Amino acid sequence: MIYTDNAATTPLSAAAAKAVSDCMMNVYGNPSSLHSIGQKAAEVLFEARQTIAQCLNCQPREIYFTSGGSEADNQAIRSAAHAGKKKGKTHIISTAFEHHAVLHTLERLQKDEGFEVQLLDVDENGLITAQQVADAIREDTCLVTVMFANNEIGSVLPIREIGEVCRAKGVTFHTDAVQAAGHLPIDVQKDNIDMLSLSGHKFHGPKGVGVLFVRKGIVLENLIDGGAQERGKRAGTENIPGIVGMAAALEEACGEMQEVSEQERAIRDRIIEGLSKIPHSMLNGDREKRLPGNVSFCFEGIEGESLLLMLDEKGICASSGSACTSGSLDPSHVLLAIGRIHEIAHGSLRLSLSKYNTMEQAEYIIETVPQVVEYLRSFSPLWKDKINGKKEFILK
Repeated sequence: MIYTDNAATTPLSAAAAKAVSDCMMNVYGNPSSLHSIGQKAAEVLFEARQTIAQCLNCQPREIYFTSGGSEADNQAIRSAAHAGKKKGKTHIISTAFEHHAVLHTLERLQKDEGFEVQLLDVDENGLITAQQVADAIREDTCLVTVMFANNEIGSVLPIREIGEVCRAKGVTFHTDAVQAAGHLPIDVQKDNIDMLSLSGHKFHGPKGVGVLFVRKGIVLENLIDGGAQERGKRAGTENIPGIVGMAAALEEACGEMQEVSEQERAIRDRIIEGLSKIPHSMLNGDREKRLPGNVSFCFEGIEGESLLLMLDEKGICASSGSACTSGSLDPSHVLLAIGRIHEIAHGSLRLSLSKYNTMEQAEYIIETVPQVVEYLRSFSPLWKDKINGKKEFILK
């Protein structure tokens, strides 16, 4: 099987697997315990915190461990919103194509607590500008939350410039960096980031563990009450094996980032070149400002679900969008946000690469996808109407 669904989740790296296994066998104490076995666990926990802090260029005390990106997003957004509300600030700025962990949290704040949420439009390439953010900020703005890179179409946003605008205007800036961490350089100091979310399983770490970076001085409120873990901000005995595995994976990913990115870009560009030759198709996302391993296309005249099932039969694992909405029959909100109409958005394909993909696999994908698209179109009455001139093509 050729696995090209790494934006959904990645296979565990050997380094992460070894770290998890060693920890599960040898570091079984509770880090809150005072005895030597517990203190060994506490030491390992601190070392992992320190490793992740070094990768992000922050202090270890600014790192909080969570169950993943969704929890980190929720805690960051709710904390900033409630801190702002205490000062009479209830306006929040985000974008129309954020992950649902962000959008649904904002919807809840708007519906249940009276916050005003302003979602900025993205352009046809899935980008916004820092000027858009600057123009949207008001006296009562308490938070700007903008993703680092989009999970479906791979567009990379101008985070450093957006952060600079927020810093100048005294507004807390959070970024969902789940797709970017381990794949793009991140420096929370230079990038002017106040809060950042990431998830271990997106860069060859284990599932069920993530990070929330919170700049010193920002008030973080609890989502989970109980014990005093994570300096009293996230109750529950820490998932030491998961945390250690995540730290090992992130350290490895950051160390080999340049080499892996170059490899992924070469494969990505070759696939884009090949699939662009399919008639009535369109690349989603910016051609240059995109994640090194992301390929996203829309093909007119087919349904994405059928395409995925047939590709799976031919040994290619892919997706049509976010794994978190794979059970939905609705078209991707991301594709609608960049202007794709429903008919076109339903015919989408996302191929997301990792360091384990090869150029030989790319050639097989380039050979196979056009065959499957042509086969599916041959059964479509709508496609026959377009071929016969009864209906117009949308993608020229």
